[in-house]
Amino acid sequence: MTYENLLFDVQDGIAVVTFNRPKALNALNGALLSELDNLIETVAGDEQIRVLILTGAGEKAFVAGADITEIAELSPLQAKRFAKRGQDVINRLQALPIPVIAAVNGFALGGGTEIALAADFIYAAKSATFGLPEITLGIIPGFGGTQRMPRRIGIGRAKELIFTGRMVPAAEALTMGIVNAVHPLDELMAAVRKTAAVIAAKGRVSLRAAKDVINRGTETELGHGCAMEVDAFALCIASPDAKEGTQAFLEKRKPQFSGVLEG
Repeated sequence: MTYENLLFDVQDGIAVVTFNRPKALNALNGALLSELDNLIETVAGDEQIRVLILTGAGEKAFVAGADITEIAELSPLQAKRFAKRGQDVINRLQALPIPVIAAVNGFALGGGTEIALAADFIYAAKSATFGLPEITLGIIPGFGGTQRMPRRIGIGRAKELIFTGRMVPAAEALTMGIVNAVHPLDELMAAVRKTAAVIAAKGRVSLRAAKDVINRGTETELGHGCAMEVDAFALCIASPDAKEGTQAFLEKRKPQFSGVLEG
């Protein structure tokens, strides 16, 4: 499928989705959300893709928020549908069974920060800026920002950012725990791809299990989460990857994981 607002590339099991509306600073509109939803489905159905990277076209923006020209014309009912649509797409992104890395190369504001927070972790360029500035427009985040940001950095810090609409530079985002690492812009994608390659070489069964247990377990109490872990551990042991991994360790060689989901 040809996309008008996205670029899509797959190499060596690593897929890269690039938000491609650089003249609009890659702002989210209805068309981009529809294309992203379709692409997420494509990625989910491709067993050869081990890791997904998200980034933005150009040097200025990852995603600079939702398209204000569209938001300004929404009725309350249309706004509810728009927010629900955005949440559904971003929820599906977070629910992908493969690891997702956000490579934030510039402005990640509003919906841009909300998309990045749905990734498993974020690497940022030194020039990147994060924020949930919706309050300055008389509205609030609508694509999950009020829920994911507190879970990422704590309620107090999240409330400060959301109540003030303050934008956060990459270095501060690192200290706050929003991002995992900061790199010069011209080194960002190489660093992300290096980490993605390390992950892609791991067993697909164990990666899926780890992501699922972390995501579900952190939304429940500790005992229940640990019970999930026990079940997932047992399922991993039954996989060919586990047999290959343990045998390779005993034989002092590098494992060659097949990614087969069943033993």
